[in-house]
Amino acid sequence: MTAIDPQKLLQYGLHLGHKKQKVHPKSKKFIHSVEKGVSIIDLFKTAEYLDQAIKILKKFGSEGKTLLYVATKKVAREPVSTICKENNIFYITNKWVGGFLTNFTEIKKNIERMNTMREEQKSGAWAKLPKHERIALEKKINRIASIYDGVAQLDKLPDVLCILDIRKEQNAVIEAQIMNIPTIAVVDTNVDPDLVSYPIPANDDAVVSIKYITEELIKAYDEGRKNKEKADSKEEKKIKKT
Repeated sequence: MTAIDPQKLLQYGLHLGHKKQKVHPKSKKFIHSVEKGVSIIDLFKTAEYLDQAIKILKKFGSEGKTLLYVATKKVAREPVSTICKENNIFYITNKWVGGFLTNFTEIKKNIERMNTMREEQKSGAWAKLPKHERIALEKKINRIASIYDGVAQLDKLPDVLCILDIRKEQNAVIEAQIMNIPTIAVVDTNVDPDLVSYPIPANDDAVVSIKYITEELIKAYDEGRKNKEKADSKEEKKIKKT
């Protein structure tokens, strides 16, 4: 029995799927009905699967697992990046770079290059350069930062991915499969839910829906992470006493 109220999910519009003709055959198990040609997601199933995702994310957080949130569709960029920044969660909301997981060694070099450039900029080293060189460097770092800003401190492969819209993020899904990284994803009615480890059947197109689910998932992970910090702190105190 889930503690999530389906009526609350209705308020956030999580029940609104895609048009009937766009429904993926494997998503039919999540559809309650079709109204005016639009598939209506069964919110009791949404509650069930969201509850499962919340529990697993809390577990991952308590185990010290690294979470990466991927949501590059325009409607999701602002709410997802804001929530992730507020909770110190790694995120990608501008562009998924091919090989981010499967060739992370090279990706890490790009991130380190960005961080080095930022340090140089802050130190005032760029002020000594000719104006045209300084402008060129500023454009370069802005371009790199637009992609890697949310993962500036990521120094190893993430242990789990949260994904919004697996059709848009199909490359991230494929790379996660190759690297055996578990995926928790919001799956609308137009995609195959079997492509991810922990699907959450829900509307992935409305800002209010995106914000609600993202907040719930991040809150669960952060709660687990804080529980780990408390447990580690208690253990340290015990060691000091002995």
